[in-house]
Amino acid sequence: MKSYVNALVKTAVKAIVGVGIVFGLSAPLQAAQYWNAEKREWVSYTPSVHTASRLARSKYKRKVVSYRTDEKPGTIIVDTDERYLYHVLADGKAMRYGIGVGRDGFEWSGTERVTRKAKWPGWTPPPEMIRREAKKGRKLPSYMPGGPENPLGARALYLGNTIYRIHGTNEDWTIGKAVSSGCIRMFNADVEHLYENVRVGAKVVVL
Repeated sequence: MKSYVNALVKTAVKAIVGVGIVFGLSAPLQAAQYWNAEKREWVSYTPSVHTASRLARSKYKRKVVSYRTDEKPGTIIVDTDERYLYHVLADGKAMRYGIGVGRDGFEWSGTERVTRKAKWPGWTPPPEMIRREAKKGRKLPSYMPGGPENPLGARALYLGNTIYRIHGTNEDWTIGKAVSSGCIRMFNADVEHLYENVRVGAKVVVL
């Protein structure tokens, strides 16, 4: 078991370093635990990116659920505490998606509208983010064109006049976590699905 855990840790470190070179913004993997029956204690280890991503996709699978709300069909409701986004449907139903949300100090709530939609959006880091990351020794690009390596993922829904978006991610393991700078991130397949079913002007409620 020890060699297996060591292998997982090495894999995770390689993956984190690889992604970090590209972005300098990768979300760190969180430690997990397993029960060591021989030592009769919990042992911490860091799962590989592949394992963490697979677990996130399994736990936060897109599905239609019963959902009571006074909001009209077509509304997007973001439950940041529960890490779910609900696209309100008719007859007391909603399409539920797993999400990643803002980390400590970057949480927000309020009501906005979808003002724009984009496929494979480009990314322009805001000046405050560039300055913040520079203090950590991380140099961000002034602009990154859309594509598979872009941190905004496959689609983006722009919210009002804010800097926030609902967008995809190439870091599947971050779904279900509070790791972003305030944007709502989704699996790429999920944000593509939402994109096709949401109109510009749709109401977005962030709880």
